[in-house]
Amino acid sequence: MDEGWLRAPLSLAGKRIWVAGHAGMVGSAVCRALAGESCEVLMVSRDRLDLREQADVRAWMKAHRPDVIVLAAARVGGIGANAAYPADFYHDNLMISANVIHGAYACGVEKLLFLGSSCIYPKDADLPIAPDALLRGVLEPTNEAYALAKIAGLKMAQAYRAQHGCDFISAMPCNLYGPGDRYDLRGSHVIPALMMKAHEAARRGDDVLSVWGSGAPLREFLYVDDLAAALVFLLKYYSGSAPVNVGSGDEISIGDLARKVADVVGFRGGLVFDCSQPDGVYRKVMDSSVIKKAGWLPQISLDCGLGLAYADFCQMAFGEIKTAAVAES
Repeated sequence: MDEGWLRAPLSLAGKRIWVAGHAGMVGSAVCRALAGESCEVLMVSRDRLDLREQADVRAWMKAHRPDVIVLAAARVGGIGANAAYPADFYHDNLMISANVIHGAYACGVEKLLFLGSSCIYPKDADLPIAPDALLRGVLEPTNEAYALAKIAGLKMAQAYRAQHGCDFISAMPCNLYGPGDRYDLRGSHVIPALMMKAHEAARRGDDVLSVWGSGAPLREFLYVDDLAAALVFLLKYYSGSAPVNVGSGDEISIGDLARKVADVVGFRGGLVFDCSQPDGVYRKVMDSSVIKKAGWLPQISLDCGLGLAYADFCQMAFGEIKTAAVAES
């Protein structure tokens, strides 16, 4: 296999694994994935530990002594939130990364996995985007603050590996969706935003559904439990400095995605695209061949995943058990 892959897997059995950001979409999925690993999962709520406060993070880590850390905590949001709050995205994500990564070194943590994002790559990178595209071009302006903070975290993990020999690794997922997503029109990513709008349009009996942008851009999506399985796979089998891309490899236009979401929630009206709103980068599919060649593959199709996500949305928002017609994964 490629450089950095272990011949014998790291056993997670008996390890104390801190999932930083356990209550978020990714963190909760990682907790589900770790349930079968015979490990102890450490969790701490945001009201008990502010990851932006260095002294508090260091004290908590010294008291609880994690063996492994999955750094899934982050301030996240869609195009609108990134545009409205760039300072918050810079500050919060820089502080979270710096405090947890340095704390892991200071406390002798055995392994740390830093979770980045596909937005770290230049907006005009060659497709599919390989990890070596990093820092070789201009970032997409609509999420620059978040991207720069994530690049800093990735580079920090690499620096601690180079200087101190820390087994700190990084994974870069594509666009994610699934249980525990954020349903907030001001801060949501595209799938939960579309799902909320389509649900309300169907409830009201609207004739049309307004979709942000032209609908033409292409995006790659991955169900969050597939990502969680990939992260556990990386903890066991990967020990390299290069970031590892994790994506489905399948692209869909925002327009086609909106139609799929409308079908899942039962909206039967037409779509209207609001071209006054920004599209972001036109196309962004990642090269995930490294982890796929090593043995990980996604299991949940987009059609199946959207149905599962909608059921979770209804349960979370309304206490309803809602079943959508979904295809087998």
